[in-house]
Amino acid sequence: MEKKQFRTESQKLLDMMINSIYTHKEIFLRELISNASDALDKLYYKSLTDDTVTLARGDYEIRLDTDRDARTVRISDNGIGMTEEELENNLGTIAKSGSYDFKHDNEQKEEVDIIGQFGVGFYSAFMVADKITVVSRAFGADTAYKWESEGVDGYTIEPCEKETAGTDILLHLREDTEEEKYSEYLDSWKIKNLVKKYSDYIRYPIKMDITTEKLKEGVDPSSDAEDKYESVTETETLNSMVPLWKKRAQDITEEEYAAFYRDKFYDFEAPAKTIHFKSEGTATFDAMLFIPQKAPFNYYTKDYEKGLQLYSSGVLIMEKCADLLPDYFSFVRGLVDSADLSLNISREMLQHDHQLKVIAKAIEKKIKNELAKMLEADREKYEAFWQAFGMQMKFGLYSDYGMHKDVLQDLVMFTSSNEKKLTTLKEYVSHMKEEQKSIYYACGETNDKIEMLPQCETVTSKGYEVLYLTDDIDEFALKMLAKYDEKTFVNVCAEDLDISTEEEKEAVKAENEGAADMLSAMKEALGDSVSAVRFTNTLKNHPVCLTSEGGLSVGMEQVLNRMPSGEENVKAQIVLEINADHAIAAKLKALWEEDKEKLSSYAKILYAQARLIGGMSIENPAELSQLVCDLMI
Repeated sequence: MEKKQFRTESQKLLDMMINSIYTHKEIFLRELISNASDALDKLYYKSLTDDTVTLARGDYEIRLDTDRDARTVRISDNGIGMTEEELENNLGTIAKSGSYDFKHDNEQKEEVDIIGQFGVGFYSAFMVADKITVVSRAFGADTAYKWESEGVDGYTIEPCEKETAGTDILLHLREDTEEEKYSEYLDSWKIKNLVKKYSDYIRYPIKMDITTEKLKEGVDPSSDAEDKYESVTETETLNSMVPLWKKRAQDITEEEYAAFYRDKFYDFEAPAKTIHFKSEGTATFDAMLFIPQKAPFNYYTKDYEKGLQLYSSGVLIMEKCADLLPDYFSFVRGLVDSADLSLNISREMLQHDHQLKVIAKAIEKKIKNELAKMLEADREKYEAFWQAFGMQMKFGLYSDYGMHKDVLQDLVMFTSSNEKKLTTLKEYVSHMKEEQKSIYYACGETNDKIEMLPQCETVTSKGYEVLYLTDDIDEFALKMLAKYDEKTFVNVCAEDLDISTEEEKEAVKAENEGAADMLSAMKEALGDSVSAVRFTNTLKNHPVCLTSEGGLSVGMEQVLNRMPSGEENVKAQIVLEINADHAIAAKLKALWEEDKEKLSSYAKILYAQARLIGGMSIENPAELSQLVCDLMI
């Protein structure tokens, strides 16, 4: 029989598909099952207008069979079948899809969902098979035809016998190699797992005869008899057929959601929240999303892989589609199923990412809205969620130059000086005094250490609330946010802390001008450790503190210098501030007149004291110890 050649760059394209396009060889079964489902869809669609189709809805099925001795896998369906011409066009022309043509040639195409869009999935079978035989009889035809090929060399088509309409695809598996064990596709457990993974929600039953060893009836299980077991073959339906996410939310119980989540995403606990919705419009899709109660053990590591499962009409396309979730919502698990999603020839890469972006944007908006509802309706649950995943959302505020602030700014929380409870920025602003101009915050290792900062005492004594920032990312996030509700963020340890009256400002200005030479001498004694020494009237009972000038705070300096950048350490412009109303101020002025050398020692001691108060380490503990001892002798 004369062998025909593939059209459309046959050998080159087929070779590329087999060796390059698909990253997982197991995809072949998903593709062939999807094609069989398409064939059943077409016959069902035909039955809507053609009374000659007598097959009952419940009789449509896909069958899988394996033969270990013959090294074959068979995929059969009782669908529409193919004529000789259709075999020629659909299997002889790579990248031509009968399903795609069918879907777009019928005005009532919305009544039936055809999965296939490109006619290349069939050829993925050549990744595991060295020979493929297709026997098909079109519905209403008297003759069946056999299409056969061993790959790039071409194919043959000839008449054959087949009793009923439908298609049988027989794959002869390649021989095993050191790298690939093709024989695993002959094991029923492997086939079952692949169906469960990729095709569990195909709408037609996928059946397979499974042979197991069972104890013979009436035989004692503890018996030593060698023949107490017998082989029993039973037909199993391998797929569940109806996706949970296709059901109406009101028809699904919380227990069903929780069971699905645990089974699908391998969590021991029920989700903190389930988000189940359908979107129609620019992009039509079903989504079932879950917010876990706790972060996975590797969540804040580089090993964590974000993404949602991506389905097309119930067929798994991608296990984790990272493009569907922004990084700041990477904790969300779940899936998206879209029949309209355009896929390229591999069904693993998206042809038009515009649609994917539309879906991702809708998902982002939905997650934001649902979290806002949780914050409003169930504060306790939201705070538990925040403890688990708040860090990632604060990173989201900082990332991409703050472009996501509109999404996240009303969801972030910080501990407040008011009863040390979590508060949102919106709540903080609602508590602000009428004359208050800024949102105040302070940084430190713990809430207790922050509370002991002299500047915190000054701000809270005026009745102003202070946000306690204890995570490394916190201040960077607020710096990037810059403002909330037109209120600027101010670090209580920064030079721009402006809570004094005009009279107080004038008084301290005169104090600094009058002691300019003394303060300059103290600055010289401290060298590059500080950029200036000055008096302040905002410290109440504390003698000294450190503040920073410019955009880099002391806290930010510490965070940046802990990072393994390989560059020189960054340095904040630190100012040593001395309480003009404290007894230490009078002592310093006296030393300036009487003992300038001792004044230098006092400057170093006060600087070390200010570092300790600010939660920082002392640069030279031995020197400090000697200075204190000298004063004590």
